[in-house]
Amino acid sequence: MRIPRSLSHPLLALALAATAAAAGPRARDLGIPFPGTPGPLNAITDVAGVEVGHVTLIRGEGKLVVGEGPVRTGVTAVLPRGKTFAGRVFAARHNLNGNGEMTGASWLDESGGLGSPILLTNTHSVGVVRDAVIAWLIKRSTGGGYSGDVSLPVVSETYDGFLNDIDGFHVKPADASAALEGATGGPVAEGGVGGGTGMIAHGFKGGIGTSSRVLPLEEGGYTLGVLVQANYGRRGNLHIAGVPVGRELSDLTPTKGAPKDGQGSIVIIIATDAPLLPHQLRRIAQRASLGVGLVGGRGENSSGDLFLAFSTASPDEVSKTAGLAQLAMLPNDRINPLFNATVNATEEAIVNALIAAETMTGINGNIVHALPHDRLMTILRRHNASASPPAPR
Repeated sequence: MRIPRSLSHPLLALALAATAAAAGPRARDLGIPFPGTPGPLNAITDVAGVEVGHVTLIRGEGKLVVGEGPVRTGVTAVLPRGKTFAGRVFAARHNLNGNGEMTGASWLDESGGLGSPILLTNTHSVGVVRDAVIAWLIKRSTGGGYSGDVSLPVVSETYDGFLNDIDGFHVKPADASAALEGATGGPVAEGGVGGGTGMIAHGFKGGIGTSSRVLPLEEGGYTLGVLVQANYGRRGNLHIAGVPVGRELSDLTPTKGAPKDGQGSIVIIIATDAPLLPHQLRRIAQRASLGVGLVGGRGENSSGDLFLAFSTASPDEVSKTAGLAQLAMLPNDRINPLFNATVNATEEAIVNALIAAETMTGINGNIVHALPHDRLMTILRRHNASASPPAPR
């Protein structure tokens, strides 16, 4: 489903983005193989309680007029335990390379807790989205004075200025609120939607992607899900299912004036229901780096590669403000399956973002092409990948 370029109302945008969740093929639909067992939705929302909402802003054509457009941007919201949850979950983060912004990071590092939703947007809209999240949380607060959970929410970004009028500040507080209010469980729209609307990955149209893994019962039966906002990478480094497809897909590059090869960023959000403490979640977040590396990311100098992991386990105990919290913890000697799940789900989420994204024309007629499914599958088959014929694009 292609979202109309005239779209401007955030609630309508959200509804269309949700419809788009099941509209096109995903990597597995094309027969691309990945290790591990996905959850029923193969999405971060396979972790019980996690909700995701998008607002997609697409309007205008032609020459850039700052403040008017064209507009190719949006907001994505990830709520660790849904809209009605007012407590904390354990969380931690990791920077592969730090040329990016994640608000609330210092308090996250200090406390090991996450008491806010996580929102993703474009680089120049971090401030307005942060303010909107605070306002949204205040409306739901019971009061009681200062709280870092309310005043220091987590908002992160990647840069969409090749396709979007990024200096026009088109993301408004109402868009962030709509993404939060419209967040749901279930299928997650991917590609050029929400915060990923104007993003580029490995020289192809990128954006939002998601995937999940369910561990066998003998390994705990836990679920882990990943959501990425992919806007990074060199074309020549692109690997899919272990095949260096970027070397053969050397055409269909963005039009003149695109970011230099390798510039850009990727934000990765990891959710799990495994009972992990903050130091363990930091280790999980680190392993997302390996998934990025499988697809061809190198954490380059100009890239903001920011990863955050949270656990939905024991929210009542984590949220306690008095008495002793009674917590379960997965022993470190049993964490390796979750490391594997993180790497595998991260790899697949990035590829899902590339598969879902459609060719987009933005400011000044700038074009970023979609990854061509038919040519990709021809390359994979030639390299003896176990892939079936592609679905029609």
